[in-house]
Amino acid sequence: MQARRSWCTLLAGLACISMAHAAGEAKLKVETVSVPEGCTQKSKLNDMLTMHYTGTLADGTKFDSSHDRDQPFTFQLGVGQVIKGWDQGLVDMCVGEIRKLTIPPSLGYGDKGAGSVIPGGATLYFEVELISLGDSPPPVNVFKEIDENQDQQLTREEVSNYLKKQVAEQEGGEISEDVKRMMQDQDKLVEEIFQHEDKDKNGYISHEEFSGPKHDEL
Repeated sequence: MQARRSWCTLLAGLACISMAHAAGEAKLKVETVSVPEGCTQKSKLNDMLTMHYTGTLADGTKFDSSHDRDQPFTFQLGVGQVIKGWDQGLVDMCVGEIRKLTIPPSLGYGDKGAGSVIPGGATLYFEVELISLGDSPPPVNVFKEIDENQDQQLTREEVSNYLKKQVAEQEGGEISEDVKRMMQDQDKLVEEIFQHEDKDKNGYISHEEFSGPKHDEL
């Protein structure tokens, strides 16, 4: 269930990536606030990270905080489950380390923003603390799960069916409000996914084009 929840989040995240793409490239700023002594293990791509964080806008408005919920956030680093600014800014981090991230729109939510809390073109400011660090979970061949007829290409209908199935499984489960809102507009989300994944624009996402996990052995 955890793996499927993660890749449900990934598919929604692909829409955010495509929204941000048009905003152009800008630099991520990473500031180290504190590092614990005796750090022997640092975060790397594919690790499972558990974080506490607070996110604010340029005017200081807080749009999200795990501290307010008293519940840290767990995700897999570097696989698109979170915005690019996090995937890039949380590498080589020690447990107990605190960082400040300044994330430009191109590495956040782009020109379209996210819901009613993050406006389009917003620079995001995060203070993050790494609570725990774990190995990557067992791999899931998501392409195979979506590809209902096993013809090595994904249709809009197959992607839509997969998203609907994930939403049904997540009812009452742990899924962020932002993802819930995005999943409610299935057609728009599917189109955003195809805009990002269908590189040759032929109406299908091929096995080669698909950016998610697609090999059982990986």
